[in-house]
Amino acid sequence: MQILYKMMGVISLIALLFSCQPSTDIKQVLSKSETRKAMMDTIANNSDMSKEMMEAMMSNKNSKMAMQGDEKMHMMMMENHETMMKMMKDNPDMMKSMMNDMMETCKSDTSMMASMCKTMMENPQMMNMMQKMKGKDMDMKKMKH
Repeated sequence: MQILYKMMGVISLIALLFSCQPSTDIKQVLSKSETRKAMMDTIANNSDMSKEMMEAMMSNKNSKMAMQGDEKMHMMMMENHETMMKMMKDNPDMMKSMMNDMMETCKSDTSMMASMCKTMMENPQMMNMMQKMKGKDMDMKKMKH
């Protein structure tokens, strides 16, 4: 009988501890503009989180439509694209790192890989280069950047 009381006491204590855990309501957290702004700033200032956010937004139909419909957002993305292209030209190591990251992502994301292959196949210059390389020693040092 004492074992039963002890078991009930332990179970009650565990249940009490679990019931005291605060559950985070995302909508409640995001309803406060200061908290929401702080979260957005944190994401914007972290390159990994920014990439994740852009991927999430681009994979969401509503976000994608909102960005496409917002001329200001579109112009900002175009400026970022131009800046990124310049950065890649100025910093070949960064470009190589980004390409490696993209290829690693493609290994686990078949739709991204299919999209990348389709884009490359639709580009005559890229297809021409791949045809020339087919069957040859792919010594990357001999390729022009």
